Amino acid sequence: MYRELEKISSEIRRLTFRAIYGAGKGHFGGSLSVIEILTVLYFRILRIDPKNAQKEDRDRLILSKGHAGPALYATLVERGFFPKERLTGLDKSGSGLPKHVDRLKVPGVDVSSGSLGQGLSIGVGMALAAKLDFKDIRVYTILGDGEIQEGQVWEAAMTGSKYNLDNLMAIVDYNRLQIDGPVEKVMPIEPIVDKWEAFGWNVLLVENGHSIPVLLRSFEAAINTKKKPSVLIVKTVKGKGISFMENQIKWHSGSITKEQFETGIRDLERGISNA
Repeated sequence: MYRELEKISSEIRRLTFRAIYGAGKGHFGGSLSVIEILTVLYFRILRIDPKNAQKEDRDRLILSKGHAGPALYATLVERGFFPKERLTGLDKSGSGLPKHVDRLKVPGVDVSSGSLGQGLSIGVGMALAAKLDFKDIRVYTILGDGEIQEGQVWEAAMTGSKYNLDNLMAIVDYNRLQIDGPVEKVMPIEPIVDKWEAFGWNVLLVENGHSIPVLLRSFEAAINTKKKPSVLIVKTVKGKGISFMENQIKWHSGSITKEQFETGIRDLERGISNA
């Protein structure tokens, strides 16, 4: 099972890298860091149906860090929501595939996002509505580590705790780099575990966010937690899989040359990693 998921994540990473290159530029770093998270969610955790993307009783996924849209699109392709060929239209006029996710244009996208800090509030609303309607629906929200510097995130955290939303899960992509530099220098978020616990959440620290087995166990533990929402603090590598991009702030967003693209493809084929 683990091997199968690892192969899927490798393919999603290749599709993501190719799509951003084809678009001319984009958010390489934060897209490549969430691949394993998305793989585990879409291929083992989420209760969804690619043939009925709007199924009422489906689980919801909110990519609050919407600039990682290429990674979500590639995942949706692998899961069967739309054809692979559509990825070549990323960020191109008329393609209906914007870099930041859009629920009105892309099947399988539950929330349009990109304006950071808002996703968890939406997730709280969805999870609370499900509780009030007595529906067995779980809501997952992926946040960036720099994103949780936003005050609205903590208002949502308080609300989720107040209403005991054990059908709500936040996943923090903790790659430690944001657009302006290292998170700890821009606006420190530590002690991150203590902060979420103080807000009444069940906290799971995932030391290796690229390990499929570790992620699976963590998600399952969170799902089995009752009477409070859960958050996974997932330590990842920005630009994961590309030798010259890993842990490099300059690749938060940008464009690459043909030579760099070819180097990246070779890295992905060989599984090169500096993590």
